[in-house]
Amino acid sequence: MILVDTGPFVALFDHQDAEYTLCKDILRTTRDALFTTIPVLTETFHLLTPNSRAADCLRDFVLDDGVSLWFLDQAATARAFELMEQYGDHPMDLADASVIVAAESLRTTKVFTLELADFHRYRIRRGHRHIKVDILGE
Repeated sequence: MILVDTGPFVALFDHQDAEYTLCKDILRTTRDALFTTIPVLTETFHLLTPNSRAADCLRDFVLDDGVSLWFLDQAATARAFELMEQYGDHPMDLADASVIVAAESLRTTKVFTLELADFHRYRIRRGHRHIKVDILGE
């Protein structure tokens, strides 16, 4: 199972993006199920421009089960806000926090992101341990 962050979605659906080929090649080589969060999709649609061809293609991808959605409930939202405070010295946005919370809940460490510096810093809590994020394509 792989959690997908905003950057790869923008790159995959905006063919003019500099990371388009890299992201397409990474996605082509993976066989794991893809998951994402609503905050990631919200951020992605904002960056793609809601009425664009790229946004239309992303909507189709989601509706055709190209990616499964993981929803934040009240406890997950509280955990995301906790993470945003914890990483306050280098601000973590809600989309990134939702990916880390989803990783904790779904018990995965694999994240497809282009935000290497940020996700190298983040840790996934497993009980009393904190595990590094396994960044796809690195």
